[in-house]
Amino acid sequence: MSIQHPLKISGTFLDEISHDIPHQNWGVKEWDADFAHMAKMGIDTVFLIRSGYQRFLTYPSTYLIEQQGCYEPLTDLVEMYLVLAEKHGMDFYFGTYDSGVYWETGNMLHELDCNKYVIEEAYRKYGHYNAFKGWYLSLELSRKTKGSVEAIASLGRQCKDVSGGLPVMISPWIDGKKAVLAAEGKLAKQDMVSLKTHYQEWDEIFDGIKNDVDTVAFQDGHVDYHELEHFLNINKELADKYGLNSWTNIESFDRDMPIKFLPIKFEKMLLKLKAAQKAGCSKAITFEFSHFMSPQSAYLQAGHLYNRYMEYFNEEN
Repeated sequence: MSIQHPLKISGTFLDEISHDIPHQNWGVKEWDADFAHMAKMGIDTVFLIRSGYQRFLTYPSTYLIEQQGCYEPLTDLVEMYLVLAEKHGMDFYFGTYDSGVYWETGNMLHELDCNKYVIEEAYRKYGHYNAFKGWYLSLELSRKTKGSVEAIASLGRQCKDVSGGLPVMISPWIDGKKAVLAAEGKLAKQDMVSLKTHYQEWDEIFDGIKNDVDTVAFQDGHVDYHELEHFLNINKELADKYGLNSWTNIESFDRDMPIKFLPIKFEKMLLKLKAAQKAGCSKAITFEFSHFMSPQSAYLQAGHLYNRYMEYFNEEN
């Protein structure tokens, strides 16, 4: 009987804004080295987690600086990432802007006004790079919140229209027992979504975004390890129903620890990779390599996670 190997990680987010994890103060030298580590591990796709958050930006957006009062960045990180992606043979997905208003109000519609300018501006500035291969909608959702389907569909449609149909990805979360705010002290909650309700809600959401989004990569850290495969099976079934790619976002940080956030134990990561393989996910990406898996991360244990991962899959090959 053949052994079914776990799914390997082949993509990562790039989190330079560092909203709720420490900034590492890297320059192009450190980022170049990190892309080399990613490539050695088999990563072929990088996703900018967001092009800006509140007033901090990854690129000098004329619109956001002049119209939204954002700070002008010292370095054009989007250009740097695109150059490094091309150097290391990777695809790059541009992440949209997050004003932070949605997290305060629960209403996604506000994000439409800002991003309609950002999407056009970004593709005009960077669309000529060969590595520019798609879009990531940074508006995370879990359930059908106010304006969510309309916002996701509208932004996805605009991304495709502007770029000649380049693919669009979203990475929602499952409203499980670990779905608590990072600023909260607790690690779990009582009012978690059931499998039945998850299916019903996402059946409706997928139906509303099916023509404007290509790929859904659910965050995998909000439910217990023994529950994950059941939720991933539902995600895959619904994705197939509506013609979407079903990926998984393997969180490489640990939600079980009282300190938020530290690199995950490799055994836990392996459980999640195996669940994704069994559920039929076609690609595993992670949030995120540079802080939680990189040999040059500010967290010493991140390099150890990288070593354990490399050892395991070298033995399997």
